[in-house]
Amino acid sequence: MASEQLLDKIHTLSDLELAALLCLIAREHCLISTEPDSIDELAEELRLVAARTFNLTSTIVSCRAHTTLDEFANGLFVQPNPQPPPSPGNARSVSPYHSRHEQQSQLSPVGAAGHHGSYFPVTPSPRLGGTRSPVLPSVGRSHSQIPQARIANVILAKDLDRAPRAVQIQALELLRTRRIFTRTSVQTAPKQFLFIALVGASSGGQARVTPHLNDFFYISHWHDPDDHGFPYLDEELDRQNGREDDDDDNTDAVSTTSSNSVIRISRHPSPSPALGLSSPRSVTSSSTHNQNHHHPNNKPDQTSPPTTPLLTEPELAHLSHLAHTTIHTTISITRYQSNFISFLRSHRAVALPGSVSPAASRHLADLSRSLACLHGLDYVTPSIVGLAARKVYAHRLELVRDPIRERSVQWGSEVGAVAALLGGDGEVGEGGMIGPEEVLEEVLGMVKVPL
Repeated sequence: MASEQLLDKIHTLSDLELAALLCLIAREHCLISTEPDSIDELAEELRLVAARTFNLTSTIVSCRAHTTLDEFANGLFVQPNPQPPPSPGNARSVSPYHSRHEQQSQLSPVGAAGHHGSYFPVTPSPRLGGTRSPVLPSVGRSHSQIPQARIANVILAKDLDRAPRAVQIQALELLRTRRIFTRTSVQTAPKQFLFIALVGASSGGQARVTPHLNDFFYISHWHDPDDHGFPYLDEELDRQNGREDDDDDNTDAVSTTSSNSVIRISRHPSPSPALGLSSPRSVTSSSTHNQNHHHPNNKPDQTSPPTTPLLTEPELAHLSHLAHTTIHTTISITRYQSNFISFLRSHRAVALPGSVSPAASRHLADLSRSLACLHGLDYVTPSIVGLAARKVYAHRLELVRDPIRERSVQWGSEVGAVAALLGGDGEVGEGGMIGPEEVLEEVLGMVKVPL
């Protein structure tokens, strides 16, 4: 079971942070949707979540109808932070060249007698029994120290549903093999790797991509911008506005202060954590203020995560270990999961039995264990199974959109009666049918819950 301190951290997370945490624990990927007008804000919020909560690099890949494979592949990479040049005081200590006076004691007898020193460091040679030979500097060392671009830890594929089918298949290949082929090399995904498809939709059940990629996603989540908002993004905007106000105040103060004054009073002292004015999230945000001072759309800001995240990599590994080894599922809960899957496949509104796939059944069991771990339990409960089912199957279910195609019609059922059951008005081909969320709630109400 997770410690109380770790559980307290988890209970302060937002819905987007919890979705990312569940995927990182299971090493899976997810689909997150929101209102089409808020898709840009959702991408920026998730970028800040990756940096401040998990200390992971991220990149936003904007997809459109004419996105090419090269454009998609190039958007996956981030440039690492440039290494600072060595300071002048340390330049001599790392140089392979030394002065004549420093190397006087290391010279060979011949060099000491005839040449009065050497500018190359000498080392003992095992073949010649102690004679020394100069060590030449490496020619290609500077090229090997140049940081190369790498795949970001978190890929935010914005509007992936609008991308061509070939691009979505390329994304599926990246998720399955954890590597991508470019024109010049093969790039491998990092150990902590999360791919999030961002789709604009009016509900979670309407957010879809290609069928195979859709079935590969672990969970789906619909973010309500009105109820949940964008906490990190709002905090970032407030910080920027506050910094502009401080600059204006400082400008006014300097213009009215005497030039002979040497005393400067800070009018905006920072709150002390010892006073109880900062929560774990606010402490993390304050520690990253100096590092994330660029505009949210700047690329260097996406590759500069903070050094003190809310959840560290060892904590993620610990949660993953607990979810896979210490969470028990009883026979009655396993039977409950199987009954739910059977009832869902036989529901009259489910058009394709393939939408309830074996991969979805495996994801249901894995997510149930992960949710039990985050709730501080060492066993799975029926309510946790119901919560997991809503996240696993909402984006997978393919429903009957035309009442005449419902399976009981071929055995004599009336189209009007079937349309009434499916939520329509009885006209063939008319919209207004029930969605995946309603189907899941109906099936959960039909299956008997174990005591």
